Amino acid sequence: MAQLEEVSVEQFKHLVSERALTGETMLLNMGPQHPSTHGVLRLLLELDGEVVINAIPDIGYLHTGIEKNIEAKTYLKAEVMTDRLDYMNNMGNNLVYCMAVEKLVELDVPERALTIRVILAELERVNSHLVWIGTFGLDLAAMSMFLYAFRERERILDIKELISGQRMMTTFIRPGGIWRDVPVEFESAVRDFIRMMPKRIDEYEALLTKNPLFLDRLLGIGKLDPAVALQHGVTGPMLRASGVNWDLRKARPYLGYEQYDFNVPVRTEGDTYARYIVRVEEMRESLKIIEQALNKLPLGPVNSNNRKFVPPPRSELGVSMEALIHHFKLWTEGFPAPNADIYQAVESPRGELGVLLAGDGGPKPRRCHWRTPSFDNLSVLPKIVKGHLVADLVAILASVDIVLGDIDR
Repeated sequence: MAQLEEVSVEQFKHLVSERALTGETMLLNMGPQHPSTHGVLRLLLELDGEVVINAIPDIGYLHTGIEKNIEAKTYLKAEVMTDRLDYMNNMGNNLVYCMAVEKLVELDVPERALTIRVILAELERVNSHLVWIGTFGLDLAAMSMFLYAFRERERILDIKELISGQRMMTTFIRPGGIWRDVPVEFESAVRDFIRMMPKRIDEYEALLTKNPLFLDRLLGIGKLDPAVALQHGVTGPMLRASGVNWDLRKARPYLGYEQYDFNVPVRTEGDTYARYIVRVEEMRESLKIIEQALNKLPLGPVNSNNRKFVPPPRSELGVSMEALIHHFKLWTEGFPAPNADIYQAVESPRGELGVLLAGDGGPKPRRCHWRTPSFDNLSVLPKIVKGHLVADLVAILASVDIVLGDIDR
């Protein structure tokens, strides 16, 4: 019952039923240190036997103050913190932040850099869904799935290390393009991965999709009504599994996504099983996008020529004093951004990931706020777990696919 004293008696009465106040139902803490909460999350459960009467999420244990820290740094220096938000979508965090900066200062991005960004964003989507399906299987006692999914994920981390030297926190996408051009081995490494991956997804489905035990645990469990989902701002696979066809890559294309041929997987059942199917199909669609991007990958520069915002090429630093001075001033003083407010959003593996960025004419943002999908998606948990067993709660929470770094910030 830790931390209940933080809530007043009157507030507490509104959170739980009258039966809890008389002792007819049991109040139980699940977390904040619990293997099935997928992060440092505390759930206050009200139980009638093993049936969940109410579930109250308690967040904030992973609060990092990243938004305020970004406001204290120049636009270039702040980007390194974005990797740490949704740590399953590092490239996606870099991407939306850089797009927000580019929109604020009206900075162009070369076509080659845009195409590489698409490849990296979709690799990261597959990466995130692999972690999800592995941990989802583990929560349902399918331990083999965890080992298989992480085996494939290693291939993606190898590709990230190949291009950046880092396996997770790459800060590879930069305002105006990317850090540097990808090495010659990049294309063959990605093609090998997308050639191998469809058969591996088939293996996952052979293990899970028609498994009787898996179906018993998921079908009809944790149903989310589309109207409720929209009221709570739910986005991503959770929303599409409830029958709402909304994907920013199609609805509001960015990075030239309108040039790619892919489908948006949608289910109408709205249950835990539907959310599983949507994510599996999304992995297949991401592989299609990556292949198309590789086939059209143009030659050319990977960074804007606008030296007001983009550092000079590293090759110039040893031969040009002007380039060295310019590089030094950009990284120490930063660049001014207009006194304006902009909002930029992308489709992350969990839904709409957006950044509100406000400039004040100086080198640091006046305000930075992140719209993260995990926060809104978690808000419907109390409504979709009521009447289910505690064992079902584990599966339902896993199907939401939250990342606490995405929630707490």
